[in-house]
Amino acid sequence: MARLSRSSAPRLLYALCSTSSRSPAAFLLGGSFQLRQFSAGNVARSKLEKDPWWKESMGRLRNIGISAHIDSGKTTLTERVLYYTGRIHEIHEVRGRDGVGAKMDSMDLEREKGITIQSAATYCTWKDYKINIIDTPGHVDFTIEVERALRVLDGAILVLCSVGGVQSQSITVDRQMRRYDVPRLAFINKLDRMGADPWKVLNQARSKLRHHSAAMQVPIGLEEDFKGLVDLVQLKAYYFHGSSGEEVVSEDVPADMEALVAEKRRELIETVSEVDDKLAEAFLGDETISAADLEEAVRRATIAQKFIPVFMGSAFKNKGVQPLLDGVLSYLPCPIEVSNYALDQTKNEEKVELLGCPDGPLVALAFKLEEGRFGQLTYLRIYEGVIRKGDFIVNVNTGKKIKVPRLVRMHSDEMEDIQEAHAGQIVAVFGVDCASGDTFTDGSVKYTMTSMNVPEPVMSLAVQPVSKDSGGQFSKALNRFQKEDPTFRVGLDPESGQTIISGMGELHLDIYVERIRREYKVDASVGKPRVNFRETVTQRADFDYLHKKQSGGQGQYGRVIGYIEPLPAGSSTKFEFENLLVGQAIPSNFIPAIEKGFKEAANSGALIGHPVENLRVVLIDGAAHAVDSSELAFKLASIYAFRQCYAASRPVILEPVMLVELKVPTEFQGAVAGDINKRKGVIVGNDQEGDDSVITAHVPLNNMFGYSTALRSMTQGKGEFTMEYKEHSPVSHDVQTQLINTYKGSKAAE
Repeated sequence: MARLSRSSAPRLLYALCSTSSRSPAAFLLGGSFQLRQFSAGNVARSKLEKDPWWKESMGRLRNIGISAHIDSGKTTLTERVLYYTGRIHEIHEVRGRDGVGAKMDSMDLEREKGITIQSAATYCTWKDYKINIIDTPGHVDFTIEVERALRVLDGAILVLCSVGGVQSQSITVDRQMRRYDVPRLAFINKLDRMGADPWKVLNQARSKLRHHSAAMQVPIGLEEDFKGLVDLVQLKAYYFHGSSGEEVVSEDVPADMEALVAEKRRELIETVSEVDDKLAEAFLGDETISAADLEEAVRRATIAQKFIPVFMGSAFKNKGVQPLLDGVLSYLPCPIEVSNYALDQTKNEEKVELLGCPDGPLVALAFKLEEGRFGQLTYLRIYEGVIRKGDFIVNVNTGKKIKVPRLVRMHSDEMEDIQEAHAGQIVAVFGVDCASGDTFTDGSVKYTMTSMNVPEPVMSLAVQPVSKDSGGQFSKALNRFQKEDPTFRVGLDPESGQTIISGMGELHLDIYVERIRREYKVDASVGKPRVNFRETVTQRADFDYLHKKQSGGQGQYGRVIGYIEPLPAGSSTKFEFENLLVGQAIPSNFIPAIEKGFKEAANSGALIGHPVENLRVVLIDGAAHAVDSSELAFKLASIYAFRQCYAASRPVILEPVMLVELKVPTEFQGAVAGDINKRKGVIVGNDQEGDDSVITAHVPLNNMFGYSTALRSMTQGKGEFTMEYKEHSPVSHDVQTQLINTYKGSKAAE
C-alpha cells in the first residue's frame, strides 16, 4: 500500500465521502472505524517520525560492569578496553614497574597494593556504540562497591580465571548479579597461564553457579601456545597482531580444529535451543542455522537471563578483548531493553515501570558519593528524562529542591564537563548534598528507586587521633567515609568514650585508617579489633515492675506488666513490641515511651553489654497515677523491668560466624584443617582442584584475627583465603563464661 502523507488525509476523506452513498456526516459517524484506523496509523507514524532521535542513540548505548574474584584480571581487562577504544594511548599494568599503575586504579593506595578499592566509572566508544563501564573491586571487604555498581547497570561481564576457575568471590558476585537481575557474559581470562583449562572452568560455572552457558569461542592453543580464537557464531579464526594486539586478523578455521569447532558449535546451538523457541524450531527442523539467526537467538536468551555466553582470552597478553567488546554490543541489552521499576510515593509505593525514554519526567538514582577536590561528587544513573546543567531537581527522599551547578562525565578520576545527559546515561554532579541511594526527579513525579542491599558490618576497631589538635580533621574524615560507604559505620562507645569504626573486615578498616593518614594527614592510634557480638534470649520471662519516686513536687509513677520472649527463627525484624493492653490501665499516650524504654534497654544486654537481638516484648497490663505518671516515669519503668527479667530469660551470647574458603596446596591440607579445628571452625566442604585443596569452613570471626599471617607460615606463603559474613550464632558455654568474666573484670577496673 502506498504511503500517505499528512496533507493527503483530507483529500482522501473527501474522496471516500463522495464515492459513498452516505453523506459526509453519516460517513464520519457510521465509518468511524475506518477513520480511527487511519488516524491511529497516522499518530503511530508521526510518533515514529519523532522517536528516532533517542531510540537510535539508546540502542547504541551500553552500561556494563566488570566483576570477579580477586586477581582474575578485571582492571587489566578494563585497561585493554580503554586502550582499544582509544580512551587511553598507552597501557600500564596494575602492578607495573613503571610506577604509573592502571588508569582505573587512581588512588595511591590502590596502586601500591595492586588491588581495586573503589569502583571507578568511565566511558568509551566502540564501533559507534557508547559504552559506560564500571570496574569493581574483587575483595569481599569492598562488596558494597560491587553491590551499588550492579544496582545501576544493564549488563555485566563476569571474569573467571582459567586456572583458578569459579572461586568463592565469583559465587558472591554472581549472586549479586542475580539479585539485581543483570544479564551477563562470562569471560574466561588468563588462557596464557600454566594450567589454563577453559573447559574445566565452563563446567564449574554450570555446576557451582548453575549457569546455563556455552562457549562462544574455542581457543587456538593454550598456555604458551595460545595464539588466537575461533568464533563459533561467524566460524572465523581471529589472531591478534601488533605490539599491543591492536590488529585483529580474521582467517579461516584451522583444518586441524574443524571437528572440535563443529562439535562446540552444535553444543552452543543445542544449549541456546533449550531456552529459545525460535531457534529450537529451526534446530529440530534440521534447518541450516545462519550466523545472524544464532546471534539473534543468543541475544534474546541473554537479555531474558536464560543463557550466559562464554568468551575467552588473555587480557594481559592482549588477546580476545576486541571480540569480547563485540559480544557486549551484540548480546548485552541497551537501557530500553531492561525493565526498571520505581515506587510511586503518592500511591502507597505502587510499582511503576520506567520506560527509559528521555521524553518522560526525570528519574535519577544517586548510587555512589565521592569527596572530590571541588566538593561532593554524586554519581547518578538516569533512568528517565533529561538532566541539564542549571536545572532544578528535587531530592524525593528529603524533599529539597537543588540546582545542578555542574554536570560531568567520569573517566576514572578525570572529568569532562557536559551540558546535558539523558536516560540511560551514567553521569556525575557536583555540589549536590545527598546520601547514597537518594532518588532525584524534576518535581513532576514522586518516585523513589528501590534501595540496594547493604550488608551489616561484622568487625569494629577503636580509633583515636594521636594529637589532640587534629580532632576536627579526624571527625571530618570519618563523616566523609561514612557518607561514601554505607557499610562503614562510626559510633561512640558509651563506656570508654572511644570512637568505634565498624566495617566488613580487617582489610576494609585498615584501608580507611590508612586513608585518614594520607588524605587528612591525621595519625590515628588503633585499638584491638572488636567483634560485634550480640545477645539474645532463649525462653520467655515475665516482668512486673513498679517505678515509684517521690521527691517533693511532682513524683514519678509507672507500672508495667508483661513478658519478653525470643522471636521465631527466620524473623525479618530484630526487635518487636506488642501492646496487648485491655482497657485504659495505662493511657495510650504513654505507650510509645514504654516501647522506647524497652528499645533503649535492649541496646546493651546485661551479659557483656552488647545489643540484644531477636527479642519480642509484650505488654499486657500496668498502672498509672493521675498526677505522677509521665513519659519519663514509664520509660524508666520499662528499662528497669527489662533488667529485672533479663536473667530469667536464659540469655546467650551470639557471635559472627564467617564463611571461610581456603585454597592450599594438598601437602599442607592436614596442617590447615587442624588449625581450623583449633580455631573452633567447622569444615563443611573439601574439594580437590588440580594440586590444590579447596576447604570451606564456618569459623567464628573472633578466632580469625591475624589468620593471614598464620596461613602464610603454615603453607610457605602458597595458601590463600577469603571470608565473608554468614550469620550470628550462639557461642559455646565456656566461651560465654570467659566473655562474661572479661566484661565484669573491665567494668570493675573502671
